[in-house]
Amino acid sequence: MFKIGLGYDIHKLVENRDLIIGGVKITHEKGLLGHSDADVLVHAIIDALLGAAGLADIGTLFPDTDPKYKDADSIVLLKNVFELVKKKGYKINNIDSNIIAQAPKMMPYIPKMKEILAKVLDLDIENLSIKAKTKEKLDAVGEKLAIEANAVVLLEK
Repeated sequence: MFKIGLGYDIHKLVENRDLIIGGVKITHEKGLLGHSDADVLVHAIIDALLGAAGLADIGTLFPDTDPKYKDADSIVLLKNVFELVKKKGYKINNIDSNIIAQAPKMMPYIPKMKEILAKVLDLDIENLSIKAKTKEKLDAVGEKLAIEANAVVLLEK
């Protein structure tokens, strides 16, 4: 049996925050605003996993009203979600994802992101796709005010 899940996230870029995407700290003058570390890619993957497994969404599991998730490491949250997915008897077949940012350029960081995420998710690196896109200077992302990500996950039992 196969199950597909779709995940999406967006966060505003602000000063005085680290920029962490895919578990990698990226050199940039701004970071993403959020209750946790605001890792948009990991959040999109988490929601895709939860959706495919028929579980609650990220905001329900890790509410921004709960102080224990303040500045939480999204990789730790991903590990927790992966455990929930495995308990339901699923294995990840593959993940396809996009990071949408006008700046900074993501391509130099993608190999390390893939390495980290593949290890956390017990996934062969060739079954994990992370692509970098821009918004061609359109909307909040194109105006360098935000970064977004989306992900599709295929689970199998």
